[in-house]
Amino acid sequence: MNTAAGIRSEAEVVEQTEQDRTAEGSLPGITDPASVAPRDARELSRQFFRRLAELEEGTHEYQYARNTLIEMNMSLVRFAAGRFRGRGDDMEDIVQTGVIGLIKAIDRFELSREVEFTSFALPYIVGEIKRFFRDTTWAVHVPRRLQELRVELAKAREELSSRLDRDPTVAELATLMNLPEKEVVEAQLASNGYNSASLDAALTGDGPEDGEAVLADFIGVEEEGLRLVEDFHALAPLMAELSERDRQIIHLRFVEEATQAEIGERLGCSQMHVSRLIKRIITRLRQGMLGELGCA
Repeated sequence: MNTAAGIRSEAEVVEQTEQDRTAEGSLPGITDPASVAPRDARELSRQFFRRLAELEEGTHEYQYARNTLIEMNMSLVRFAAGRFRGRGDDMEDIVQTGVIGLIKAIDRFELSREVEFTSFALPYIVGEIKRFFRDTTWAVHVPRRLQELRVELAKAREELSSRLDRDPTVAELATLMNLPEKEVVEAQLASNGYNSASLDAALTGDGPEDGEAVLADFIGVEEEGLRLVEDFHALAPLMAELSERDRQIIHLRFVEEATQAEIGERLGCSQMHVSRLIKRIITRLRQGMLGELGCA
């Protein structure tokens, strides 16, 4: 097999892994995972994924397996990032963002899917890079230091969320990133400096199985209760202008839900007269709500 300079052959990889096999228990020890040729990385990745599924998260061997998978498959990130070359952004930023997608793919991949990891991972990587381009246009000036820190913050949050199975605290993020909590908070606040998007802007899901949605899909519908609040505020002064008897009729009919016959008995008049009274009161209130008082 022909190999480029700096890329070890499969035979060299096997020889090296045999020499270092004791380094991480039953996993082959790979001195420089980033130098493994892509073809060799596919077979080695299967071994590491198989072992990763058996290991307890948080153990030294688990971290070794996970980190090695990330480094061995960096060629996927570089390949995906290359598709976005020429957009004016720093390629290192694009690659670092793609790594977030690679980490998501590694944490969610299962050998039982019977699909090549490369096919599974690329949609995650590309999706994360697309999200990067959608999110990194700033509506207000944000220091370059905080813009760069955002990528590191996203990686740290993804790693801790996977490890802790919950959103990490500022203190936990600060510890992992070796930064003061104040800087982590600044980076989080700086994220609010992105530009606003159109309501028709496409939102990409976290996984390749997620369909596209638009921002408008996540905007709440108008709450009918709010209209009622406005109506009550407008109705209050109109009710105050009614006579005591008219207010009593409205209270009996619409609060106590008494029938017209029952109201007639209370007031000493016929049900038909109560019907006319209610109709007259409702008409007056309606005209008042529509700004037509004076016509009643």
